[in-house]
Amino acid sequence: MNKSLCSRALLTAIVLIAISPFTSSLNAAQLVDRVVAIVNDDVITMSEVNTEGASYFRQINEKAPPAQVEDALARAREEVLGSLIDKKLIAQEAEKQHVTVSDEEVQAAAEQMLINNKITREILETQLAQTGMTYESYLNSLRNQILQSKLINYEIRSRIIITDDMVLDYYDTHYTKHISEGGYYLMQMGFIWGKSGGNQSDAVKYADKMDAKKRAERVHALVTGGQDFRILAQKFSDLPSAADGGDLGIFQKEDMAPYMQDAILDLKPGSVSEIIETPSGYQFFKLLSSQDGQIVVQASFDSVKEEIRKKLYDEQLKKQFDEWVMDIKNNAYIDKL
Repeated sequence: MNKSLCSRALLTAIVLIAISPFTSSLNAAQLVDRVVAIVNDDVITMSEVNTEGASYFRQINEKAPPAQVEDALARAREEVLGSLIDKKLIAQEAEKQHVTVSDEEVQAAAEQMLINNKITREILETQLAQTGMTYESYLNSLRNQILQSKLINYEIRSRIIITDDMVLDYYDTHYTKHISEGGYYLMQMGFIWGKSGGNQSDAVKYADKMDAKKRAERVHALVTGGQDFRILAQKFSDLPSAADGGDLGIFQKEDMAPYMQDAILDLKPGSVSEIIETPSGYQFFKLLSSQDGQIVVQASFDSVKEEIRKKLYDEQLKKQFDEWVMDIKNNAYIDKL
């Protein structure tokens, strides 16, 4: 056993000896500040876990079925402890690399956040208190975020290269479609009523339905007026397809719901259907193509290339960051007590 490992094993033993006289007389709830993990030469206490996960634990206590609260809290504490271990490792790595965050940087970030969100510090502190978080713990969270960002810049960002070929390959795969015989390439927007659920009065149901209809009419007018269907779908549609800009992909007519068939029956490629009522809301469609063998472009390359480049960059950044953290973990001494 090397010297470093010996010293960490000794630290574990000392911690266990220090807390053992109390365990016979104090239950787990009373051991608020007991050590729950050792990370190299640092420790994490239960009070740190409770502070870090305060809002998360409160949500579980308020929303989880009573019979499931205990198990849900145990899983949540394990998640929070894992997050704290990662933060501790990152802080240790930052110290090795002589990366620091000044109080001025933290204050500047806090002030910029207030400006961006157009709120005062008093409002922020009220919002934080509602989640069980103090302003000081919020500043500490900001410090950790800045530290992580600096380390990412130092260790990872310079190694990420997104080539034009990578952007073009992604575009060809995700923004163009090949229409087979009898296929219809469709885009969709939908506006649902009754999202609040529960037993609503007839008056409330009617008002909810009328609100959905008005939203559908307003966005339909924007689309027919020439605005980008994809962007509007992402912003306003209530349907799962909104995440893809309303892109439904290619459908055979026999696979469509009757109301969908009726809506697109007389559409020409590039045109938008009238608003139709469905069992749960209002929808309208855009037909991109119905011609056999045609390659349909959902958006021009120039209009989305920077969006694609950022997406690919973010994916690579997350992948390499996760690998970097895992490598640090594999070479660290971590002992959960």
